[in-house]
Amino acid sequence: MARIVALDYGKKRTGVAVTDELQLIASGLTTLPTHQLIDFLKKYVSEENVALFVVGEPKQMNNTPSESEAFIIPFLVRLKKLFPEIPIEREDERFTSKMAMRTMIDSGLNKKQRRDKALVDEISATIILQAYLNRN
Repeated sequence: MARIVALDYGKKRTGVAVTDELQLIASGLTTLPTHQLIDFLKKYVSEENVALFVVGEPKQMNNTPSESEAFIIPFLVRLKKLFPEIPIEREDERFTSKMAMRTMIDSGLNKKQRRDKALVDEISATIILQAYLNRN
């Protein structure tokens, strides 16, 4: 089988999570500046077998798209052009940042460590991926 890659896409930073090859376990991989994301994905896809991209879908409480969806759509178009053979699915990402913060608290990280926004993004991507796996 192949890995699933999940992205918590943001204007400044993007959290990345992946599954194992059996698609059983979601793990945080990295957080990187969004402007480096495409180069990172090109390299990753050339080294690993990727079956699917799961991209977080930000929604309002009333289920309408959030404002940040406007800059995610052009990224999705570019992603599809670069990797036409890899399908893209979306996963609701409401509350993932709060859940990531709760995870950090529960794991005993101190306040300074919890201010690391890159770590929050990576954990959020992992939560998005785990939600996708649970749903499927």
